[in-house]
Amino acid sequence: MSNPPHQRPEAPASPQSEARGQRPAASFAPGAATISGEDLERAKQIVRTISSVFGSRVVGQENLRLTLLAALAAGGHVLLESVPGLAKTTAASALASSITGTFARIQCTPDLMPNDIIGTQIFNYGNGTFTTQLGPVHANVVLLDEINRSSAKTQSAMLEAMQERQTSIGGEVYKLPSPFMVLATQNPIEEEGTYVLPEAQMDRFLIKEVLTYPRPGEEHEILDRSTSGRLSAPSEPVASVTLDDIRFLQRMVDAVYVDQAVKRYIIDLVFTTRGSGPRPVPNLTQSVRVGASPRGSLALMRVGQAHALLNGRSFVTPDDVRAMRYGVLRHRLVLTFDALAGGIKPEQIIDAVFHAVPMP
Repeated sequence: MSNPPHQRPEAPASPQSEARGQRPAASFAPGAATISGEDLERAKQIVRTISSVFGSRVVGQENLRLTLLAALAAGGHVLLESVPGLAKTTAASALASSITGTFARIQCTPDLMPNDIIGTQIFNYGNGTFTTQLGPVHANVVLLDEINRSSAKTQSAMLEAMQERQTSIGGEVYKLPSPFMVLATQNPIEEEGTYVLPEAQMDRFLIKEVLTYPRPGEEHEILDRSTSGRLSAPSEPVASVTLDDIRFLQRMVDAVYVDQAVKRYIIDLVFTTRGSGPRPVPNLTQSVRVGASPRGSLALMRVGQAHALLNGRSFVTPDDVRAMRYGVLRHRLVLTFDALAGGIKPEQIIDAVFHAVPMP
């Protein structure tokens, strides 16, 4: 039996048509300044310091650098996906080394248990009492290496930690340190011994970044660094920012102004992913089974605020919302079987949605 014909969502016609109807960026600025120039300068200095450490450890991967900075400033978690050898773990450890906080690396395996992550109670035979031993998740930056190799039960143990910023051990609630950020990696090409992340777990990640191969010049730089000994972690201390600096950066993101027109734009985009919106995409329901949730709206706005701050602005423009649209939405769209069989990528759907919704 032949499959029914499948129509792809309409793709953008041209970059010029995408910008149709865009107003000047200044029209989205508030009447009064929400962030002082001094605070903006401090935020820029923090970003420069982290970027410098990242660049000393990772060659290229500009999108990855922007993703990690935006997620750190927004207080969210990141899922990194790529084939082996593209510096996922190196990037996570580079980010952690730029912060004077605690760092924990958890290697996920099928036999990893929830208690190995969140902690457990240990009986003390000397005094007949239980003592609580906190797990490695109680750190400022937590790297979950190959998260899809852990069982569903272990993956679910991270839900409370990622969403509520706390863990429950023996009926007691233990707050996680602030700031708290989870960086998880997964390999999409290996299926043996892996467990697909459920939608509830995926939705907890603010951004999902898909890494690509480096360009020839970047790969040449990797080889040069390897032969000169600069590819490994530096033996000398590197410049770093304090936890107070990170908390300051996150407070500044909270203060970034979002105009009502930008909020309506975000809502229209998310509703369009669900098959409705002011200008529905033709045939979208043939490709998308479940659109973005309200958490997707919050993520678009939060990442837009972070992107604006990283670019030295105290207000969000539609371009900030568009800048990281793939990372915010690609893991929040559940495609139909026909779309998967037809080779349609989430990025194609996202482009069609952003093309359909007019910019304010």
